Formats: sequence, structure tokens, C-alpha cells
Amino acid sequence: MRDLLETKLDRFEQLERDLADPQVLSDSERVAATAREHGSLARLAGKYRRFKDLCDEIADAREMAHGDDADMRELAEAELKGLVRERESLWDELLGMTIGGEDANRTRCLMEIRAGTGGDEAALFARDLYEMYKRHAEQKGWKLEIMDASPTELGGFKELSLGLEGEGVYRELQYESGGHRVQRVPKTETQGRIHTSAATVAVMAEPEDVEVTLTPDDYRLDKFNASGPGGQHVNKTESAVRLTHHETGIVVQCQDEKSQHKNLAKALRVLKSRIYDFRQQEETKKRSAERKGLVGSGDRSQRIRTYNYPENRLTDHRIGLTIYKLDQILAGDVQPVTDALIDHDRQSLRDAMGGLD
Repeated sequence: MRDLLETKLDRFEQLERDLADPQVLSDSERVAATAREHGSLARLAGKYRRFKDLCDEIADAREMAHGDDADMRELAEAELKGLVRERESLWDELLGMTIGGEDANRTRCLMEIRAGTGGDEAALFARDLYEMYKRHAEQKGWKLEIMDASPTELGGFKELSLGLEGEGVYRELQYESGGHRVQRVPKTETQGRIHTSAATVAVMAEPEDVEVTLTPDDYRLDKFNASGPGGQHVNKTESAVRLTHHETGIVVQCQDEKSQHKNLAKALRVLKSRIYDFRQQEETKKRSAERKGLVGSGDRSQRIRTYNYPENRLTDHRIGLTIYKLDQILAGDVQPVTDALIDHDRQSLRDAMGGLD
């Protein structure tokens, strides 16, 4: 944990130097990426700097508390209690801010929602999840854009790719990765029977351009006509694009924009995120023992949550959380669930690491 924080602080200080480097400042794209990363680390770096100062102040106060001067000992002991309380509180904040590992402070991420078992009802549930995250993003002040969508004739989505940007966006949304199950009576059900269907959500940190570099030689580009539900053509020009990455075999496509250039730009963002995520997943497998017990591990095959409409109940199976306010959660109030998951991971880390001294 301390190693990770030191690495983050070193990176922040390097970014500070880069932003004062004339060579960096001459490249507008690099400046934008550097400033974005610098901004994402600023809060963490500030708190960790204060934490290190507190450690030094506590060490000095303890030395004074064992000195020969009685008045200085009394003063140091009184000061020590406040310093220790502040350090403990700050450490707790730092634990919460670093949950999610190397990518905890990313301010951009991609979310992919896919309908699972359940046919049209699953696609409608995927649409409901999208609406929930859209409202949540609005409440948080996050920017959300649709990268690509495959709608169905009944108004659902077979799959949907979203780009999100804002403070804490990846640290919080990483908990949404996994299988989501819904239990409700479909609108098409005439006998009032409860059906179960599912959707999967994958949340990936979006890397900066300098972290994943791609050239046209790294992928195959296919152009095709964009189409809507049921194969209905949206336009008759080859505005949609499909990219196939040679090394990993990852395939992405974008057809949401009318411009081929805009679709290509979006597809490249998605492809870079998937490549970055692929590499991170490989690293995670190697470090799986370190993350044992943490619920934010991003296991996509795990069923994480059940949405029971008749009981107005949401259950998160990872921590045994049950909330009877499903209507409010679907209206965008996801924060109570996120906070409970972060608190669980924070406590797991705290237990694993023991005390500060």
C-alpha cells in the first residue's frame, strides 16, 4: 500500500515537472493528457503528502514525550493524540481512494452492458441498467456518452458501450462489473408470472494515448453500412467501422455516429481500453492472491447482483447487502450500494495490513 502511494506521488511529481517542460508544452495532445493525469492524482498526492508530514510530526512528538522536560512532555503527549487521530482518519481516506489498485484514480472509463439470458426481456433489462447509470452519472456530475449501441425493436439493447468521465468514476463504477440478474413480470407476460433474465456489465479504465499506442498496422479496419433494429439500414454509406486487433484478436465496432471519422475515433478509444484491460487482467491473475477477499476484483463471470421488482429489493451477493429501495436505485441512487462495497474493501485492506505503527 505504501509502495503504491509512493509510486503515485512520484508520478504526480514527474507530471508537475512535465507541465513545466517546454518540450512537453509544445505538444498540445501531450499537454492535455499530462494535465488530465495530473488532475486525477492531485487529491491523492495532496493527502499522501499530508500523511507523510503527520508521520514525521508524530515521530517528533513521541521523541519529545520521552524527553527530560516535564512541560514539553505534557505538551507533546497532548499534541500526539490529535496527530494520531488525524493520521488514522487520513489513512482511512487513502485506503478508500486507492481501492482499485493502479487505476483507482482514473477519471475516464468505458462501460459495456450486454443482454444475457432472457431474450427480449434481457435486452429491456440492459436498457434499464443503462438508464440507471445515466441518471447516476447525472447526479455525480459525470459526463456520459454512447460509444456504440445495438438496439432491439422493443426498445432494449443487445449491447451498449458507454464512455464516462469525472472524478472517482472508475474507482466507483468498477464494482458494477459482473452478472446482473432481474426478477420481474415482463410487460409481454399475460399471466403475471415472474421471469428471471440477466445482463452483464464490464467496466474498464480508459488509458491515456501514451499508455497504449496503436498504428494502422496493429489492426484490420473494416467499413460497413450502419444498421438499426431488425437489420433496418440507418444510412446507405459506409459510416460504421469494425477494428480487429491482430495481437489479441479483440474486435470492436462503432456505428452510432453518422461520420465514419467519428466512429473510427470512438472505436480506437474502445479498442485501446480493451487492450489495456486485457493486459491488466493478465497481471491481476498473477497477483490474484493479493486481491483475495476484495469484492472489486472485476470478475466478469461472477453473478454480483439481483434486482427483484415484486419485492422492491436489490441484493448484492458479494457482501450479502440487501436494500428494499430498488425503485430509488433504478432512479439513479446507486451511491448507497457503492459506499457499502467500498467500505467492505476498505475494511478488508485495513484488516490485512494491521496498524500503522
